[in-house]
Order: sequence, then structure tokens, then C-alpha cells
Amino acid sequence: MTLQRRPILSVLAAAILGSIALSTAQAEDKFPTRPIQLIVPTAPGGGTDVAARLLASIAEGELHQKILVLNKPGAGGAIGVQAMLDAPHDGYTIGGVWNSPMTVTPQMFKVSYNQDSYVPIVLSDISPIVFCVQNDFPATDGKSFIQELKTHPDKYTYGTDGVSGTVHLGGELIFSSLGVKARAIPYAGAGETLESFLGNHIDIYGGSIPPILPFVQKGTAKCLLVTTDDRNKMLPGASSVTDLGIPQDQTILWHAIVAPAGIPADRLAILEHAFQTAARSDKYQTFAAKQGETAVGWGSKESEDAIKKEYIAFGKVIADLGLAKKDAAPQ
Repeated sequence: MTLQRRPILSVLAAAILGSIALSTAQAEDKFPTRPIQLIVPTAPGGGTDVAARLLASIAEGELHQKILVLNKPGAGGAIGVQAMLDAPHDGYTIGGVWNSPMTVTPQMFKVSYNQDSYVPIVLSDISPIVFCVQNDFPATDGKSFIQELKTHPDKYTYGTDGVSGTVHLGGELIFSSLGVKARAIPYAGAGETLESFLGNHIDIYGGSIPPILPFVQKGTAKCLLVTTDDRNKMLPGASSVTDLGIPQDQTILWHAIVAPAGIPADRLAILEHAFQTAARSDKYQTFAAKQGETAVGWGSKESEDAIKKEYIAFGKVIADLGLAKKDAAPQ
């Protein structure tokens, strides 16, 4: 009797073990089954950090999992980006980034990653670089602004976010396309640029919209050019690059959610859906509009195409300016 039962028990045991293994595999395939880590390569409170945190809070509802934000600033964003890339490429570690560490740093500094090391999940929002002047500047719109720069090459100075920063390269790209010259003065960021501009130490503010907007609204400054195809609703008097006949040289500031290259395609699709939904939500649209940004929610492929185009354009500007690749990581 006992001998006859043993084969039956063995079959039952194998069936139970097989069922457990199948259930485990199905649970692993479900994704995500545990919290996701979002590395933001800046200090807390900045524009990139605030945007990433809001996107994460909305995407949690789609993923039914917590998204834990970890700030890892340093080396112009390169430390946080590298930390994301060093994590397992399984979709459980992703990054919230902006232009500079993704399209400029790999071409300007000796870091351990390049544009093929990561894949965009979603490009959440875009905004223009703006060029603004004091009210007594002898120009009233983009065309007269460019004409003044053409008439007086190298007379005027404009503030940038540092040598080879996004604003610097974007400004040089636009100005060279229009055949004008202005002297770039590097600063640590938009705050320093604005302070110098308001103190009349430079002629032109170059940077993002939020820092300069209160002064435009007060009537103490005027913005003449935005580097997007369309005019900006918050700066209706500023010309777009389309107005100036150079839509192909669009230069934008953006925020994106990215993942290490090699993430499984099904997991990338799940993350893409969640973060696209977040970027296109009313809550994020309202947030972006208040910052002078446009929430777009571009998917992975569209984001990849836009970022690669920028990578190539900035590479050309870097070469034209004769900026040699530096041995150290950015500061």
C-alpha cells in the first residue's frame, strides 16, 4: 500500500512545485512588483527635481507602486546619471533629467556614458531659451534685435549657464544661424545671470523663462526672442525662430524620464504609458504652464529622435567653437 502511494505523492509534489514556480514567474512578469527608484541628479528643490517628483507622484497611480525619489547631485548631473546606469537594467531604477548631462556632458567631458547608454521613457515638457533686454535696448522684437546685433558685432554681451552649457550652445547655434555675434559671459546658472543682467553688467539675459518673468510682467525688462518654433503665450512680444526663418535650428530646454539602455521592452512600455499619462494629465499641464513650459508627454521613440537631433546639433557647435573635450568631469 505504501509502495503504491509513493509514485502518486511524487506526482502531486511535482505538480505543486510547478504551480509555485509558475506563480512566481507570473508575479515577476507582472512588473512592477516592488517600489521603483527615481534618481534625480540635482539637489532638491530645483526645476528638474520638482518636475520629476510631480511626474512620479502621478505615475504611481498608474503603476500601483511607490516611486522613491533619490537626489544625487554633483559633476553637473553626471554623478546621478552614472548611478542610474550602474544599477540593474531591469526598470526598477530610472532617472529624471534635463538637457545638459545627457546631450552636452558626454561630448565635453570624459564620462563613462554616451547617448547610447540610456533610453528615454518620456520627454515630459519643453520650454524655450529666451533672450531678454532692458527696456532702453534699441530693439522691439526679434527681427530688430537681430539687426542690432548684426550692425554691432561683438558689442553686446549675453549671460549663459557656463561655457558649453545648454544656454551657451543654444545661443551660439541660433546666433550663428542668423549670422550675428554676441559675447557669451558664463555664469553658474540662471540666478547669477539674472542678477548680473539686472545690475547692468551684461546686455542680454539668456536663460529659462521663470527667473525673468516677474521683471517682464513688471515692465522692467522685455524678451525679444524665444528659441522654439512657436511663440510663447507668457511672452507674446517675443519672436520665435519660425518668425526669423530658422525652424530647423530650434533649441529647447526639456525635462525627461530615462532608463538605462537594455531595459526589457515590455517594462519600458509599461513605464512609458505611466509617465506619458502623468505628463499629459491636467495637473502636470497646469504646473508646466505656470513655469512658462509646455507639457508634451512625448513617447520613447519621439523623445529619442528629438534628443539625438540635439546631440548632433550641439556636437557641431562644440566643434565650431573649438571646445576641446576635458579630462575631468564637470564641476
